[in-house]
Formats: sequence, structure tokens, C-alpha cells
Amino acid sequence: MPAGERPPAPPEFQRAAESLRLAEVRPEIELEDLPAPQRLAPYSAAIGASIYRDDEELAVGRLILLYDPEGQRGWEGSFRLVAYVRADMEPEITSDPLLGPVAWSWLTEALDLREAAYSAAGGTVTRAVSEGFGNKSDDPVSTELELRASWSPLEADLSGHVAAWCDLMCLAAGIPPLPPDVAALPRRREDDRR
Repeated sequence: MPAGERPPAPPEFQRAAESLRLAEVRPEIELEDLPAPQRLAPYSAAIGASIYRDDEELAVGRLILLYDPEGQRGWEGSFRLVAYVRADMEPEITSDPLLGPVAWSWLTEALDLREAAYSAAGGTVTRAVSEGFGNKSDDPVSTELELRASWSPLEADLSGHVAAWCDLMCLAAGIPPLPPDVAALPRRREDDRR
């Protein structure tokens, strides 16, 4: 193998990375492959998601899969998922002192509901208020929620973890998730209505 070239990804990582794309998601959610960070672990993969309603983007997120056969401190295993979610929110919601614990519970409850076993979960919830000044003083004040989290999945099939992350994004966007035993109806396209 030439110097500087990585060995092929181990089969357990390849299976886990492929399972990121197996989750069934609601029609409001668009998933895409993203470049993964290369310095956090020997092997990584990433997907991104956006939630739309009537062509308006309500929330965005990234989910990164990290794999280190030897594990890393705090991981409690060889796999780690790192999630990011950002969603616009009403100012009165972001001023609620319980928003942090509630938003964190959205993640843990979604993982439990999807039976996505995990350990060593940790993260932060941030509320941001953006105000315009100078030539941006006419811009409306915007408030948003950011949740950053990581956890160690206890199984190699990550489709339940992806579904839980999508449920979290839906909740942050103000869209209640569907129960796991209810299938989403596909959106009708504009062309189909004519």
C-alpha cells in the first residue's frame, strides 16, 4: 500500500455507514450524503438533512458516524454518532427556561421510541437571537435553537438512530413525528394535482 493511503474500510464500518441510508423518512425531510470530517476518527461518514414545509426550510442538521476500532475515551465502544440540529423558533419559545431540558428530552425520547440502543450520550442546547444593525437594521429579529449531541450506538444497524435524529429535527421544526408504526403518506407533487 502506498505511503499515506488509507487501508480499505473494515466491513463493520461499511455496514454501519450503509445503514445510515436505510431509514424511512417523512416526505418533508431531504437527506443527502455529506463529506465527513477526517481527523476525528480513522473512519467516518456523514449525512445531512433539511426539513421543508411548502418550500420553506424549517430545520437543518448533520449526523456524523465515527468509527475507531480501538475506541476513544468516553465512547464506550468503537462507534460514535455526532448530531447537529438547527431550527428557527418563536422568540417566546426560546426564552422559556425549560427549553434546554425539553429539547434534550426530544433526542433521548426519540432514540427510545425508535428502539435505538445507545450509551454515553452528551450534548448541548443553545438558543441564539440575531438582531440586525446598520444597513441590516430592517432585518427581522430571528431566534433559533441549536442542539449538538453525541452518543454511542449499541448496534451496527443505525437506521433507528437516523429515524430518531429525523424525529428530533421534526420536533425542533414544530412538526410532531409520526409514531414508528404509522407510515408517512407521500407528498403529492404540484404536477399531480393538475
